Amino acid sequence: MKKLLAILAATTCVTSAHADGITGFNIGILGGENAQDRITKNECYRAAIEKELGVPVKIFTPADYDGVIQGLLGGTLDIAFLGASGYAKIVLTDAKAVDAALTVQNVDGTEGYYSIGFTRKDTGIKSIDDAKGKVFAFGEPNSTSGYLVPASELTAKYGDLKAFFKDIPFSGGHEQTIVGVANGTYDAGVSFGDGIGDWAEGFTSGAFHKAAEAGLVDMNNLVEIWRSTLIPNGPFVIRQALPQDVKDKVVKLTADLPTTDHACAVGVNGGDLKAFVPVAAGFYDGIIAARKFQDTQK
Repeated sequence: MKKLLAILAATTCVTSAHADGITGFNIGILGGENAQDRITKNECYRAAIEKELGVPVKIFTPADYDGVIQGLLGGTLDIAFLGASGYAKIVLTDAKAVDAALTVQNVDGTEGYYSIGFTRKDTGIKSIDDAKGKVFAFGEPNSTSGYLVPASELTAKYGDLKAFFKDIPFSGGHEQTIVGVANGTYDAGVSFGDGIGDWAEGFTSGAFHKAAEAGLVDMNNLVEIWRSTLIPNGPFVIRQALPQDVKDKVVKLTADLPTTDHACAVGVNGGDLKAFVPVAAGFYDGIIAARKFQDTQK
């Protein structure tokens, strides 16, 4: 009898999922951190969605941001946590591809973070002015804090960055920038953090926090030399074409995660947080406008 009930329960779950119009579900995780770490930190989230939907759920970890962006545009990925610039690229390419459903609320109630310029203590660089003529690394072209915002703000102050710095390479991602500066590949660069808590711990969340937590760098060997204006936290997006019932279930599960499984939410977020909250109308308008302007300059 127990075996029969288990079979019936499984059949009911699958039938319900098929009634929703899906037979599988795919999560995209942005690059900038090694693939295995991304998979490990998001496994609890994947399992929770799989249990909720009753269909196989897979995690995909493309090497760069554009892999996730193209997956969402092409319909091979269903959800992702994006940076604001990546979201802007999707909106400007196909406004009907995804919905921005949620964003991160930091532990202090704010909903933003900073692009932070940094170097090693032993370089003697104390500011961007001191970094003139040095090798300054950006993350990758689709990163908000690793390129769009710092490039825009620094260009506004210093003019042509290719002339100001000796070289401005793309490292490939936030982790690569942080490690590259720490080991001397680059003189300085930009990455991101929420600016909350201790520098020695890489703040409360963000790329510095991930790198410090993973033991990739000792933050005491690095120093901040520049900070951007506040950047809106990126959105959790879900593919518009999914059945409404599926979207409702996944958005609710995600919004509830900091309460139902806080440790899992911390892993997904890359650091501590207060909540995942609905995105306010117009929250990304400034970033979309900046991305549109950047793209027209290419």
